[in-house]
Amino acid sequence: MIYFQLFYEFFKTGLFVFGGGLATIPFLQEISEKTGWFTIQQLMDMIAISEATPGPIGVNMATYVGYTVAGLTGGIVATLGLITPSIIIACIIARLLYKFKDSQYIDAAFYGLRPASLALICSAGLAVLRLSLFQEALWQDTGLLISLFNFKGICLALVIFALSNKFKNLHPVAFLAASAVIGMVFRF
Repeated sequence: MIYFQLFYEFFKTGLFVFGGGLATIPFLQEISEKTGWFTIQQLMDMIAISEATPGPIGVNMATYVGYTVAGLTGGIVATLGLITPSIIIACIIARLLYKFKDSQYIDAAFYGLRPASLALICSAGLAVLRLSLFQEALWQDTGLLISLFNFKGICLALVIFALSNKFKNLHPVAFLAASAVIGMVFRF
């Protein structure tokens, strides 16, 4: 039963996600709330790990969730659930695009999909921003406004942002590795 549920949840995600792996984050938040398979903090960890490992972020996160829920088979099932709609849709679209390549309706559909994809990616970005830079639980416990802000996270984000703009040719993995080391130093 768990394999069917994993496949189903990730099939739905794969069916409706446009705009790449980061657009899966709102769907993963919904899966977290609905199933309890992972916490929002674990989702943040998944994003970090998925960004740092080779391959598409959405596939990496599906594999991670499936593996933590139901082992190796769960990882495979969740990944297949996520990619199956893409394969089906890509085959259908390839056939239709070839047939209707000069259609203004197809152009109009893609014109509408671009801002929708951007909105999903921005929504995911704002969720990551909120979870990384703010400590809402601590703020609720203390009631002090200053406790809302994760100052170490804010400093790290600003430094990495500044450095990534200064050293544009440096590979993103270098920034992720440096951030991981800094995160370990901050925690201990």
